[in-house]
Amino acid sequence: MSFRSIIQDLRDELGSISRKGFELKMGHGLRSRSHRVVHDALGPPLVGALRQSCWANMPPELLRDVLVRIEEGEGSWPVRKDVVACAGVCRSWRDTMKEIVMTPELSGKLTYPISLKQPGPRDFPLQCFIRRNQSTQTYHLYLGLTQALAADGKFLLAARKCRRPTCTEYLISLDADDKSRGGGTYIGKLRSNFLGTKFTVYDAQPPHAGATVSRSQLTRIIGPKQVSPRVPAGNYPAAHIAYELNVLGSRGPRRMHCVMDSIPASAIEPGGMAPTQTEFLHNSLDSFPSVPFFRSKSYRTGSLSGSVSGLKEEMLVLKNKAPRWHEQLQCWCLNFRGRVTVASVKNFQLVASEENGSSNQEEEKVILQFGKVGKDLFTMDYCYPISAFQAFAICLSSFDTKIACE
Repeated sequence: MSFRSIIQDLRDELGSISRKGFELKMGHGLRSRSHRVVHDALGPPLVGALRQSCWANMPPELLRDVLVRIEEGEGSWPVRKDVVACAGVCRSWRDTMKEIVMTPELSGKLTYPISLKQPGPRDFPLQCFIRRNQSTQTYHLYLGLTQALAADGKFLLAARKCRRPTCTEYLISLDADDKSRGGGTYIGKLRSNFLGTKFTVYDAQPPHAGATVSRSQLTRIIGPKQVSPRVPAGNYPAAHIAYELNVLGSRGPRRMHCVMDSIPASAIEPGGMAPTQTEFLHNSLDSFPSVPFFRSKSYRTGSLSGSVSGLKEEMLVLKNKAPRWHEQLQCWCLNFRGRVTVASVKNFQLVASEENGSSNQEEEKVILQFGKVGKDLFTMDYCYPISAFQAFAICLSSFDTKIACE
């Protein structure tokens, strides 16, 4: 049998798997094509039925060759869903695919949900965009599939704004519809102070070895009763964001800096490594019980605890790149390389701060840029060493009203 025939038979059998896997409802369900979550979850009954499939008995050498060609040939969404479907066929396929699929840092691809918690590519930024719905106070992050700024993209994350008496919180979820903290797809949150000048990004699971939870979340109160939560999510500080007082009022640009609690300053140095989460906690995301998330081959030998050592060293500090005043346009300008088209006080670029002792080249490298392209449309481009989750949370802080800055 030729390789082309094998691929054709494989596509015929995986066609229904791919559709079911990516239209699988999570929580309350996904109601639109654009709001599908990047995931590799297949229901237990479906996995059980396929476990005895004839494809499970393929010779290991042939299986790896087939899966390698599928992974290499489907580098972008939406066709990359077949890579995810392959991981749900059976255990042998799953194990092989975990060896093949690499982290975003090495491959530049977002494949599974855990990819959103891993550092972005080193050589180029991943181009994403955020859609804001002001009536519902919700924000949706998409991966750009084309160079067009207003084109549809692949849904990645969603956030919902919650106003409190003393602060504002943004709950971040893998599900476009279920953005509650008790939902099975909750992965973290952003919390502000009263003035909206300081923010803390909290991860629902330890972002690195040795991370400490900021407050016990063993129980929650529902009405008069106290019950155990379905999702034992913690509050692990991942980053602190601060906006400085703007003495120029509304005419001047914002000044901000971010202390990345979960990333050491050495990560941006040659040969440095950023913490890389390899899987979600087993008890935290019960929507993904059947298919374990991948672990890059390059990270199997060096575990998270061994490479980071609890992050006792100096933490990475990011600051906004100072804009320059354009005399002819009479405004502050930054070079967004065509990715931002509307002037806004929310626009920013983050680079490594000189506090980390970084070189001039590292200080000029834009790690995260965020800018406005429409009334409720914003671009978000990020790269190593921060993750999509961290970048999204930082950008959410720019949406919040800042009484002392404007």
